[in-house]
Amino acid sequence: MAAATAVVVAQDAKPVSDAQAKTIRSTLEQRVPQLAGIEEIRATPMDGLFEVRHGTNVFYTTATGDFLISGELFDTKNAQNLTEKRINELTAINFSELPIDDAFTIVRGDGSRKMAIFEDPNCGYCKRFEKNMLAVDNVTIHVFLYPILGQDSVEKSRNIWCSAKPQETWDAWMLDGKTPAKLDACDNVDAIQRNVAFGRNYKITGTPTIVFEDNTRVPGAIEAPQVEQKLQAIAASSKGS
Repeated sequence: MAAATAVVVAQDAKPVSDAQAKTIRSTLEQRVPQLAGIEEIRATPMDGLFEVRHGTNVFYTTATGDFLISGELFDTKNAQNLTEKRINELTAINFSELPIDDAFTIVRGDGSRKMAIFEDPNCGYCKRFEKNMLAVDNVTIHVFLYPILGQDSVEKSRNIWCSAKPQETWDAWMLDGKTPAKLDACDNVDAIQRNVAFGRNYKITGTPTIVFEDNTRVPGAIEAPQVEQKLQAIAASSKGS
C-alpha cells in the first residue's frame, strides 16, 4: 500500500490542492524511483514551487513534477535560508527521546543540569572540548560514541564502550592520551552501530555535536563559558515556567 502524503501550507504560501499533490507525487515517484514513498508535499512562498520531503531530505518541484531541484531556497526579502530552516526543523532532536541506554554517563557535582554529546574518539575538537568541560560543574553528560572518522575510530569506540568502566576509559584517552585496551569480546557493540544510524538519520555530520535539555542542538566545540551560559539559561527558563 502506498504511503500517505501529507499536504501542508508553508507560511506565506498559497495552498496546495489535493490534485496538485497527487500529480506531483505520481510524476516524481514514476520518474525518480529514489523518491518512492514521498512523505510530505508543501507549498512554498515562491509561486509555482513546491517542497517535496523524502525522509529528512528536501527537494523542490513544479506543479507538474516535470522539474526537480536539489538545492537551497533563499527568501531574500526576509534574509532567510528556507531550506536550512526546514531541515533544522526536521532534524531537531528531542532530548527526552534520546536513546540513553546507548550512551555512557558522566556526572559532575550534583549532576542537576543535563546535556548529551555525540563524539568521535579521534576527533581533535572533541578532545579540546572534553578538557574545556572540566570547568563545568553540576552537570550530567550523556556521551554517545559516534565513530565517523574511520576504522580506528570504530575500534577505539568499541574498546571504550566494552571496557569495565567506559567513562573512565574515555577520560583516560581523551584527557590523558592513554589508548584504550583492546578487547576481544563485547556483548553490546550494537549500541555503537545504533548511534551511527541515529546520527545519520538526524544529519549529525560532525563532532562534537551537543544536545541540550531544552532540545537545542549545537555543532562544534564551543567553549566552557558558552556551555555554562546555556545551562544557566535553561535552568532559569525552567524555574520561570
